[in-house]
Amino acid sequence: MLAYTAGDTDVPLIDETIGDHFERIVARFPYHDALIEAAAVPGGEARRWSYTKMNDDVDRLARALLALGVAKGDRIGIWSPNCAEWTLLQYATAKTGAILVNVNPAYRSHELEFVVKQNGMRMLVAAPSDKNSDYTGMARRALAECPELRELVFLPDGGLPGLAAGVPESGAEQTFAELLRRSDDVAHSGLKARMAELDPHDAINLQYTSGTTGFPKGATLTHHNLLNNGFAIGELLAYTEHDRVVLPVPFYHCFGMVIGNLAAFSHGAATIIPGRGFSPAAALEAVQDFGGTSLYGVPTMFIAELALPDFASYDLSTLRTGVMAGSLCPIEVMNRVISEMNMRDVAICYGMTETSPVSTMTRDGDTLAQRTQSVGRTMPQLESQVVDPATGEVVQRGEIGELCTRGYSVMQGYWNQPDKTAEAIDAEGWMHTGDLARMDEDGYIVVEGRIKDMVIRGGENIYPREIEEFLYTHPDIQDVQVIGVPDATYGEELMACVILKPGARPLDAAGLAEFCRGKLAHYKIPRYVDVREDFPMTVSGKIRKVDMRQEAVARLGLPARR
Repeated sequence: MLAYTAGDTDVPLIDETIGDHFERIVARFPYHDALIEAAAVPGGEARRWSYTKMNDDVDRLARALLALGVAKGDRIGIWSPNCAEWTLLQYATAKTGAILVNVNPAYRSHELEFVVKQNGMRMLVAAPSDKNSDYTGMARRALAECPELRELVFLPDGGLPGLAAGVPESGAEQTFAELLRRSDDVAHSGLKARMAELDPHDAINLQYTSGTTGFPKGATLTHHNLLNNGFAIGELLAYTEHDRVVLPVPFYHCFGMVIGNLAAFSHGAATIIPGRGFSPAAALEAVQDFGGTSLYGVPTMFIAELALPDFASYDLSTLRTGVMAGSLCPIEVMNRVISEMNMRDVAICYGMTETSPVSTMTRDGDTLAQRTQSVGRTMPQLESQVVDPATGEVVQRGEIGELCTRGYSVMQGYWNQPDKTAEAIDAEGWMHTGDLARMDEDGYIVVEGRIKDMVIRGGENIYPREIEEFLYTHPDIQDVQVIGVPDATYGEELMACVILKPGARPLDAAGLAEFCRGKLAHYKIPRYVDVREDFPMTVSGKIRKVDMRQEAVARLGLPARR
């Protein structure tokens, strides 16, 4: 049987803009909670929006943008950790037809300027500065260096200590409150007229791919891409207006913005923001304080929550589901999440920014093995196939090849990069993920790693995940990643990068080889061992093996990988 599956087609795709669909939800659940932001300081008051209040505030912000002359297709950047204003801007830009550009809050000046110039951004909405990032200063440098950037808008500090909101110093700068006051210059009819001009297939969002290699590219996504993907995720999670979704994951990534916000708001559910960044205690407090029914995170976030010394003191009885994404969850962790966090219906989502993002997902009723060893089955209205990277032919089930996806979720392309777009999306509309995977007899997809992570040693193709799974059985290894490093004789050799369990004995290459001997083929036994405290990660929780290779090459004094 060929490694091809098509998702269910019973439910038709939504043919609306994000703004129009949101207003339908508002009409159904006008007084239900929509958005809750936990108190910034202990003892403070949470900020709350009903669906009606959220829609009113979104409209006010949208009218303010129109008052500034924001046109359909103009790029507006949001450069901030999670906050309620982020969500309001997401929906306000959707209603005006502006393209929201998600900017990673970790970016520094040269990265910010690259993104601003690459898409011709006209407005940047920037977070207050903190001890780690001078957002105001870097935004001003971008304003000076990027001619198309016309406006800076400074978000408020939210009463948090250690934050410094930007103070306008020129006519090109204004506070968020000053921007909102401009809304009186445009009537509601003006906004309705703009919304009537929009098409579901208009570009509405630019996300710069986190990627594991190279400088990010701007994936161009439409109302149709994002709304339908968010809605499908919410359907498979069985979301209703009674759900309350706790989101400690970043909004600037699809995880927060689509799997979180759009999945929830397309079903009348509430979203809960625990804080600006991830804190395991804040995430569990948000579940406890606001009756969270769903909790999101990459596996390392759940590991951190379970490791809290007072974990048992939190009331997590309202939880029933949630989403894990970014990387596969170890089976022991998944067991604890289900049994100790009450997340019996927790789902694994897989995808990439370029596919809006989710293309495969586990379902309620899937076994523990299916939730920890696979990334689920093909999403509704999408197709998946595994192909031979060399020939492009679909392989048989059980064979390893490149995973490809096709359907409504595939991006329009990379912004102003038609050559890169053509490399990623073939003539038949298949998005090539760059991931090595196999499909089992039941259509579940098992990701084996990145094509670029495959190690070729002496002509042997070695898939690191196979070795990683074996090394997880070592009694002293807490986490492990296997990479290839250059070798004069074999082309590449294997290095095991390991994080040891607390109190474990020292581990070297000879000791690891002894553990592997007789259990792994000789060419699969790592020649080098690198004991580390942590692994470099992308914003979505994927391990940056490219960084680990570069570090290893420099430390070992090896020639660069060919």
